[in-house]
Amino acid sequence: MNTITDEKSGADRFAERQRRITDAIALRQPDRVPVVMNSLFWHTRYAGLTCRQAMYDYDALTDATRRALRELQPDGYVLPHPLLCLGPTMETIGYRQLKWPGHDGLDPNVPFQYLDYEYMHANEYEDYIFDPTGFILRKYLPRIATAFEPFARLPNYAALYYTRILHYTRAFAVPELVATWQTLAKAGAEMTVMLTKAKAFAEEMAAEGFPLIESATALSPFDYFADYLRGSKGIMLDLFRCKGLLLEAMEKAARLLPEPAVATAKRSDCNIVFIPLHWPGDSLMSPPQFRTFYWPPLRKVVMTLIERGLVPCMLWEGDCTSRLEDIRDIPAGKCIYFFERTDIFKAKQVLGDVVCLRGNVPSTLLVTGTPDEVRAYCRKLIAIVGQGGGFIMDGGTGIPDEAKPENVKAMFDATRAFGGYR
Repeated sequence: MNTITDEKSGADRFAERQRRITDAIALRQPDRVPVVMNSLFWHTRYAGLTCRQAMYDYDALTDATRRALRELQPDGYVLPHPLLCLGPTMETIGYRQLKWPGHDGLDPNVPFQYLDYEYMHANEYEDYIFDPTGFILRKYLPRIATAFEPFARLPNYAALYYTRILHYTRAFAVPELVATWQTLAKAGAEMTVMLTKAKAFAEEMAAEGFPLIESATALSPFDYFADYLRGSKGIMLDLFRCKGLLLEAMEKAARLLPEPAVATAKRSDCNIVFIPLHWPGDSLMSPPQFRTFYWPPLRKVVMTLIERGLVPCMLWEGDCTSRLEDIRDIPAGKCIYFFERTDIFKAKQVLGDVVCLRGNVPSTLLVTGTPDEVRAYCRKLIAIVGQGGGFIMDGGTGIPDEAKPENVKAMFDATRAFGGYR
């Protein structure tokens, strides 16, 4: 691929691209359909890096991302460092929820793998509901990383007062906890180095004219429990055997989950918050279950973000076509719905006056198709879903790691060629 250049300044390009995305979100018709670069390992492989190098070598990841941005010239991009550059920190704390390339027997050139285990037991819902912070500190964290194991001995400060608070400081002198503070300080220093490099790169790219397409991440309460606490088997059983406790726990989580995203986004020039949705698909729960367990707590998170001046961008994984009428219940022009395999043409009919749509060039097409097939599909998306505005071009879940470079280029070129409104 060849780098695209023009006569505009970086500031002018930044303003133009940001306005394009802002107009699309607000359901206005921009000058052209925006197209974004949303890549995990694709651009690192394109630069010749292994997955392990991408997760450990911060500068190499920066160089690979810079190259892809300059060649593709997207209207926005996802900063990859916070998603990928986790290897050194995970290794330091003995992280257990992922297997990652080159570690614990995994090949250095395969993506990281999530381990779907039960990190919270079915009989612990009441513990979480009563004291989420205490549960996370003394039970959950010790289960997900070796460095946190001594946290099981932390005092319950919610039950202490006055000089009793002083008495219990002796817990912090326990040798295991002293060692943990040192390990966590080392991990924190490493994470500071990585995030400082990520921030510097984002500023460099902003000066060249590339805005971010997201600044923070939040979660659906159901996904929070299903993915990171109960595991897939546990959560499916919980839908039937402890409905009330699950609903009560999600009610509490819906108040807690937006806050880190709000804090992160407020420190950024980008007000878009990404929310990956792994469980709303038509094949995973019935319509009544979706309306009871999934959408109401998710909507609370979304409304909190909107009320705080942020734009939720929800990635609806799988096929969620049967949910379209339910998820209309949202303020118009305030959200992005990013669809993977949902019928996006029907989504335009049902949701086009409510939310900006994003997607959904199929991963299979980008991996196994031809440039002509990619161009034809993008042209169809622009003609139908892009009609009148309110559309952002992207792959179904971004650019697949195995996508052919010529197909990725075809998606970007087709958007510029066919996406103009005037």
